[in-house]
Amino acid sequence: MFDGDFLSERARLTPDKTALVCVETGQRLTYADLNDRAERAAAAIVAAGVQPGDRYGILGPNSIELLAYFFAAEKTGAIVVPLSTRATEHEIAQIVADCGMKVVFRELTLSDARHDRRPATNDEQIHCLLYTSGTTGKPKGVMIPRRQLYWNGYNTAVNWGLREDDVSPIYTPLYHAGGVAAFLIPIFTVGGTMVLHKSFEPSAVWRTIERERCTVVLGVPTTWKLLMDAPEFAAADLSHVRWFISGGAPLPHYIIDAYQKRGVAMKQGYGMTEVGVNCFTMTVEESRRKPGSIGKPMMFTEIRLVDDEMWIRGPHVSKGYWNNPEATAAAFDADGWLHTGDLARRDDEGFFYIAGRKKDMFISGGVNVYPAEIEAELVSHPRIADAAVVAVPDPTWGEVGVAFVVGDVAEEEINDYLAARIARLKLPKRYVFLESLPRTPYGKVEKALLVHPARSAGSGERPR
Repeated sequence: MFDGDFLSERARLTPDKTALVCVETGQRLTYADLNDRAERAAAAIVAAGVQPGDRYGILGPNSIELLAYFFAAEKTGAIVVPLSTRATEHEIAQIVADCGMKVVFRELTLSDARHDRRPATNDEQIHCLLYTSGTTGKPKGVMIPRRQLYWNGYNTAVNWGLREDDVSPIYTPLYHAGGVAAFLIPIFTVGGTMVLHKSFEPSAVWRTIERERCTVVLGVPTTWKLLMDAPEFAAADLSHVRWFISGGAPLPHYIIDAYQKRGVAMKQGYGMTEVGVNCFTMTVEESRRKPGSIGKPMMFTEIRLVDDEMWIRGPHVSKGYWNNPEATAAAFDADGWLHTGDLARRDDEGFFYIAGRKKDMFISGGVNVYPAEIEAELVSHPRIADAAVVAVPDPTWGEVGVAFVVGDVAEEEINDYLAARIARLKLPKRYVFLESLPRTPYGKVEKALLVHPARSAGSGERPR
């Protein structure tokens, strides 16, 4: 049993250390200040009739108040359910019904009173439900226990070498696992400082990195590409930066090269909501020597490759899906392994590389084709900003790829460019040009939204 909670324990140790800087309001909160906000959020939650074990939703853009309501879950014994600001009312209603939510807080006001009565808790108690995007079906609520949050914080801090003098911006949505767990909780674990943005805007992020002298920065491939394309990239002062790190999706090599030419190490990470957002680690030297690798498993993280699919087991694995035993049984086996659905390989030094999603792989003419490989070559073209490949049925080859491209380049030029880099049997059958790809707030392409247009574009023959 625990007498305290994560935030109050950090505030007890370093009450006067700056925990959070809010870009939009200019507020600078110490750990004592932030814990006070969470106590007042807890009082507002209890006043709304929420009891230990009840589920309550929070909906709003990144803010101090949103964080206060998130950390208030431990103080009340209730389960917090962060809701996407991009979700429709219908999608929110589905989540409300699925978890039996008691109340949704859209106006995140704080009480004048403080809630200081701690319910009896343990490390298996569920802190929050994080719902998957639902792009392939009904959204599933991942049950995140305190154990997972704490282990993620400590293991990330130790394996990544985070320090109390680290300063990091956060501009990804706090309703996403990566927003709260990837860097915020690990940085808070060591007593560092987070700089909170309401949303992502490249120039504002570069100003933060320079003004606050940020030392470590987390992003996803989409944000790293946008930051690289911003005018500030070429001249930004990066002398205080220890390293950058990317997660959420495979990072193209040309982006790694661009940042390394600016003298900054660009690491890659890997994680999932179901197993913790940080599962691998590498040193700065290794990130330069092994571009494209996600590193080695963190301490006490077990990895198994079964038919090239990566399975993960460890103390950072979640408790499964809320109210969904069928989905839980399909993903989590009886021995505690989470079947990730990601295809990976391990080199002779123990470093892992992600090859793509198992469900994305398709078989064309009897050959396994991995869209991630084609996508990496597409975005290496100097005039292609973004790309995604989706498989469609084909009467001759079984399945073929349709490429969705963001860029100003002729189809014939793209095909010739790819033909010099990959086998002809992997070449997309058709190219569809878009202004932008549909992506989740955390940077993953929503391929489910491309399936119908891919099938519409996928008729006709292709040379072999």
